[in-house]
Amino acid sequence: MRKEKLEELHHLIEELKTVNKERLFEPCSFLKSEVYQCYLNNGQMIKREKIIKGEKEGSAVIILPVIEDDKVILIVEPRVFSKRTVGIGLPAGYIEKKEPSYGAAVRELEEEIGYMPKRLISLGGFYQDMGCSSAYNECFLALDCYKAGNQHLDEGEYIKYFNCYYDEALELINMGYIEGCNAIITLERAKKYMKVRNKK
Repeated sequence: MRKEKLEELHHLIEELKTVNKERLFEPCSFLKSEVYQCYLNNGQMIKREKIIKGEKEGSAVIILPVIEDDKVILIVEPRVFSKRTVGIGLPAGYIEKKEPSYGAAVRELEEEIGYMPKRLISLGGFYQDMGCSSAYNECFLALDCYKAGNQHLDEGEYIKYFNCYYDEALELINMGYIEGCNAIITLERAKKYMKVRNKK
Protein backbone atom coordinates (compact mmCIF):
# COMPACT_ATOMS: atom_id res chain seq x y z
CA MET A 1 0.00 0.00 0.00
CA ARG A 2 1.39 3.36 -0.97
CA LYS A 3 2.35 5.47 2.04
CA GLU A 4 0.36 8.52 0.90
CA LYS A 5 -2.82 6.44 0.43
CA LEU A 6 -2.43 4.89 3.89
CA GLU A 7 -2.02 8.36 5.38
CA GLU A 8 -5.16 9.52 3.54
CA LEU A 9 -7.06 6.52 4.92
CA HIS A 10 -5.85 7.19 8.48
CA HIS A 11 -7.03 10.79 8.19
CA LEU A 12 -10.53 9.65 7.13
CA ILE A 13 -10.65 7.07 9.93
CA GLU A 14 -9.74 9.68 12.54
CA GLU A 15 -12.43 12.03 11.23
CA LEU A 16 -15.21 9.44 11.64
CA LYS A 17 -14.13 7.69 14.85
CA THR A 18 -16.67 7.32 17.66
CA VAL A 19 -15.49 9.18 20.76
CA ASN A 20 -18.39 8.26 23.07
CA LYS A 21 -21.42 5.92 23.12
CA GLU A 22 -24.49 6.18 25.34
CA ARG A 23 -27.18 3.52 25.41
CA LEU A 24 -30.65 4.98 24.91
CA PHE A 25 -33.56 3.14 26.48
CA GLU A 26 -36.11 3.71 23.77
CA PRO A 27 -38.00 1.34 21.44
CA CYS A 28 -36.14 0.25 18.33
CA SER A 29 -37.77 1.51 15.16
CA PHE A 30 -35.55 -0.23 12.58
CA LEU A 31 -34.68 -3.74 13.84
CA LYS A 32 -37.44 -6.13 14.84
CA SER A 33 -37.79 -9.88 15.16
CA GLU A 34 -40.57 -12.35 14.42
CA VAL A 35 -40.87 -15.78 16.09
CA TYR A 36 -41.72 -18.84 13.97
CA GLN A 37 -42.56 -22.46 14.74
CA CYS A 38 -41.04 -24.52 11.94
CA TYR A 39 -41.99 -28.13 11.19
CA LEU A 40 -39.31 -30.29 9.62
CA ASN A 41 -39.78 -33.17 7.22
CA ASN A 42 -38.40 -35.55 9.88
CA GLY A 43 -41.37 -34.76 12.14
CA GLN A 44 -39.50 -32.43 14.48
CA MET A 45 -40.45 -28.85 15.33
CA ILE A 46 -37.99 -26.00 15.95
CA LYS A 47 -38.53 -22.37 16.99
CA ARG A 48 -36.58 -19.65 15.25
CA GLU A 49 -36.44 -15.84 15.34
CA LYS A 50 -36.26 -13.88 12.11
CA ILE A 51 -34.73 -10.38 11.98
CA ILE A 52 -36.68 -7.73 10.08
CA LYS A 53 -34.95 -4.49 9.02
CA GLY A 54 -37.15 -1.45 8.47
CA GLU A 55 -40.23 -3.61 7.75
CA LYS A 56 -38.26 -5.45 5.01
CA GLU A 57 -36.19 -8.61 4.64
CA GLY A 58 -32.99 -6.56 4.55
CA SER A 59 -31.63 -7.83 1.22
CA ALA A 60 -28.81 -5.60 -0.02
CA VAL A 61 -26.34 -4.88 -2.80
CA ILE A 62 -22.57 -4.40 -2.48
CA ILE A 63 -20.73 -2.71 -5.33
CA LEU A 64 -17.04 -2.57 -6.29
CA PRO A 65 -16.67 0.62 -8.40
CA VAL A 66 -13.77 0.64 -10.88
CA ILE A 67 -12.59 3.97 -12.31
CA GLU A 68 -9.70 4.91 -14.62
CA ASP A 69 -6.40 2.92 -14.48
CA ASP A 70 -8.24 0.06 -12.74
CA LYS A 71 -8.43 2.00 -9.50
CA VAL A 72 -11.32 1.16 -7.20
CA ILE A 73 -13.31 3.32 -4.82
CA LEU A 74 -13.55 2.37 -1.16
CA ILE A 75 -15.75 4.03 1.41
CA VAL A 76 -15.08 4.95 5.03
CA GLU A 77 -18.03 5.28 7.40
CA PRO A 78 -18.93 5.01 11.09
CA ARG A 79 -19.37 1.44 12.29
CA VAL A 80 -19.76 2.26 15.96
CA PHE A 81 -19.93 -1.31 17.30
CA SER A 82 -16.70 -2.46 15.67
CA LYS A 83 -13.33 -2.28 17.47
CA ARG A 84 -12.12 0.62 15.34
CA THR A 85 -15.62 2.23 15.33
CA VAL A 86 -15.02 2.99 11.64
CA GLY A 87 -15.51 0.62 8.72
CA ILE A 88 -13.61 0.57 5.44
CA GLY A 89 -15.59 -1.12 2.71
CA LEU A 90 -17.57 -0.69 -0.48
CA PRO A 91 -20.70 1.22 -1.45
CA ALA A 92 -23.72 -0.83 -0.38
CA GLY A 93 -27.33 -0.50 0.60
CA TYR A 94 -30.71 -2.13 0.98
CA ILE A 95 -32.84 -3.11 -1.99
CA GLU A 96 -36.15 -1.27 -2.00
CA LYS A 97 -39.46 -3.13 -2.36
CA LYS A 98 -39.97 -4.33 -5.98
CA GLU A 99 -36.63 -2.77 -6.98
CA PRO A 100 -34.35 -4.95 -9.16
CA SER A 101 -30.93 -5.54 -7.63
CA TYR A 102 -29.22 -3.94 -10.68
CA GLY A 103 -31.28 -0.81 -10.14
CA ALA A 104 -30.42 -0.77 -6.45
CA ALA A 105 -26.70 -1.06 -7.27
CA VAL A 106 -26.81 1.94 -9.63
CA ARG A 107 -28.87 3.97 -7.15
CA GLU A 108 -26.57 3.22 -4.20
CA LEU A 109 -23.47 4.13 -6.23
CA GLU A 110 -24.95 7.48 -7.14
CA GLU A 111 -26.22 8.18 -3.62
CA GLU A 112 -23.09 7.18 -1.70
CA ILE A 113 -20.28 8.39 -3.95
CA GLY A 114 -21.89 10.32 -6.83
CA TYR A 115 -20.62 7.91 -9.52
CA MET A 116 -22.37 6.04 -12.32
CA PRO A 117 -21.18 2.83 -14.03
CA LYS A 118 -21.00 2.20 -17.76
CA ARG A 119 -21.25 -1.55 -17.16
CA LEU A 120 -22.44 -3.68 -14.24
CA ILE A 121 -21.45 -7.33 -13.73
CA SER A 122 -23.14 -9.59 -11.21
CA LEU A 123 -20.70 -11.43 -8.95
CA GLY A 124 -23.36 -13.62 -7.37
CA GLY A 125 -24.86 -13.42 -3.92
CA PHE A 126 -24.88 -14.85 -0.42
CA TYR A 127 -26.91 -14.97 2.76
CA GLN A 128 -25.33 -12.91 5.50
CA ASP A 129 -26.87 -14.87 8.38
CA MET A 130 -29.12 -17.78 7.41
CA GLY A 131 -29.72 -18.60 11.08
CA CYS A 132 -31.90 -15.57 11.73
CA SER A 133 -32.50 -13.74 8.44
CA SER A 134 -33.78 -14.25 4.91
CA ALA A 135 -31.75 -11.25 3.65
CA TYR A 136 -29.82 -12.07 0.48
CA ASN A 137 -26.87 -9.87 -0.50
CA GLU A 138 -25.85 -9.46 -4.16
CA CYS A 139 -22.36 -8.39 -5.25
CA PHE A 140 -21.65 -6.28 -8.32
CA LEU A 141 -18.59 -5.11 -10.22
CA ALA A 142 -19.23 -1.62 -11.63
CA LEU A 143 -16.86 -0.93 -14.53
CA ASP A 144 -15.73 2.37 -16.06
CA CYS A 145 -17.45 4.46 -13.40
CA TYR A 146 -17.56 8.19 -13.94
CA LYS A 147 -18.35 11.12 -11.65
CA ALA A 148 -21.99 12.10 -12.22
CA GLY A 149 -22.69 14.41 -9.29
CA ASN A 150 -22.49 14.82 -5.54
CA GLN A 151 -23.34 12.38 -2.78
CA HIS A 152 -27.00 12.18 -1.71
CA LEU A 153 -26.73 10.78 1.80
CA ASP A 154 -29.56 10.02 4.20
CA GLU A 155 -29.87 11.90 7.47
CA GLY A 156 -27.35 10.49 9.94
CA GLU A 157 -25.29 8.89 7.15
CA TYR A 158 -21.64 9.98 6.96
CA ILE A 159 -19.59 8.50 4.14
CA LYS A 160 -16.14 9.50 2.92
CA TYR A 161 -14.53 7.78 -0.05
CA PHE A 162 -11.14 7.46 -1.67
CA ASN A 163 -9.55 5.52 -4.51
CA CYS A 164 -6.66 3.10 -4.63
CA TYR A 165 -5.47 0.30 -6.89
CA TYR A 166 -7.40 -2.98 -6.72
CA ASP A 167 -4.30 -4.80 -5.40
CA GLU A 168 -4.02 -2.19 -2.64
CA ALA A 169 -7.63 -2.88 -1.64
CA LEU A 170 -6.72 -6.58 -1.32
CA GLU A 171 -3.73 -5.53 0.78
CA LEU A 172 -6.06 -3.64 3.11
CA ILE A 173 -7.87 -6.93 3.82
CA ASN A 174 -4.60 -8.61 4.84
CA MET A 175 -3.58 -5.55 6.88
CA GLY A 176 -6.83 -5.71 8.89
CA TYR A 177 -8.37 -2.48 7.60
CA ILE A 178 -11.19 -4.07 5.57
CA GLU A 179 -12.96 -6.42 7.98
CA GLY A 180 -16.59 -6.54 6.83
CA CYS A 181 -17.61 -9.76 5.11
CA ASN A 182 -19.64 -7.92 2.43
CA ALA A 183 -16.59 -6.05 1.13
CA ILE A 184 -14.22 -9.00 1.49
CA ILE A 185 -16.50 -11.37 -0.44
CA THR A 186 -17.09 -8.82 -3.22
CA LEU A 187 -13.39 -7.97 -3.58
CA GLU A 188 -12.45 -11.65 -3.68
CA ARG A 189 -15.14 -12.51 -6.24
CA ALA A 190 -13.93 -9.70 -8.50
CA LYS A 191 -10.42 -11.21 -8.80
CA LYS A 192 -11.00 -13.15 -12.02
CA TYR A 193 -12.45 -10.09 -13.78
CA MET A 194 -9.73 -7.74 -12.54
CA LYS A 195 -6.97 -10.17 -13.62
CA VAL A 196 -8.40 -10.29 -17.15
CA ARG A 197 -8.54 -6.48 -17.29
CA ASN A 198 -4.96 -6.18 -16.07
CA LYS A 199 -3.75 -8.50 -18.87
CA LYS A 200 -5.16 -6.23 -21.60
